Amino acid sequence: MSDDLKLAAATAALAEIRPGMRLGLGTGSTARHLVDLVGRRVRDGLEIVCVPTSEATAAQARSLGIPLTTLDETPQLDLTIDGADEIDPKLRLIKGAGGALLREKIVAAASARMVVIADRGKLVPALGRFPLSIEVNPFGLRATTREVEQVASRHSAEGGVKLRLTPSGDPLVTDGGHLILDAFFGRISNPEALSTDLHEVPGVVEHGLFLRLCQRAYVAGPGGVETIDA
Repeated sequence: MSDDLKLAAATAALAEIRPGMRLGLGTGSTARHLVDLVGRRVRDGLEIVCVPTSEATAAQARSLGIPLTTLDETPQLDLTIDGADEIDPKLRLIKGAGGALLREKIVAAASARMVVIADRGKLVPALGRFPLSIEVNPFGLRATTREVEQVASRHSAEGGVKLRLTPSGDPLVTDGGHLILDAFFGRISNPEALSTDLHEVPGVVEHGLFLRLCQRAYVAGPGGVETIDA
């Protein structure tokens, strides 16, 4: 059922795409459905150019014949459509389960609009039930982890901070060559303050709190797709 809902949300978001657009393509299980749908539209004659938010999305898009560009070639985008791990009532997001949060945030920030697609299970009254991904530089990992733990403690985190590992037990390395710490908060009472505090840790490259970026969400449930605007 969840995969059907993800497809329904992605299908609804196709209404946002216009010919000639410069479009950011997200990463993750829901975004994969969108990329497939965009590929079909391109085969049917839709003329757009896209910026992928990960190497995985880029490979999928190329396989479907979707024209790609980069933010160096096309620094301003019209729209980004991406998934989310959590969405609160103010359309603040937690993203990063797919390990592409840095590129996802760069692409979203370069876009005039960001639209999120998700199933209803991603709606939460307050962010933090899902672990917060924090992308960090490998240099000084122990020192950075310690400082992130101190920040988490000041924000009343209910759990610890763990280095994300691959199924084989090795540290997960992002497309940018960084590592990811997952912080378990339980509930984040002030996302804006937490964002500021995390950015002040020198080893932190970026975090998965997406604040003031998303303008609309298409959220699919058993009764259909709901449109939520900021």
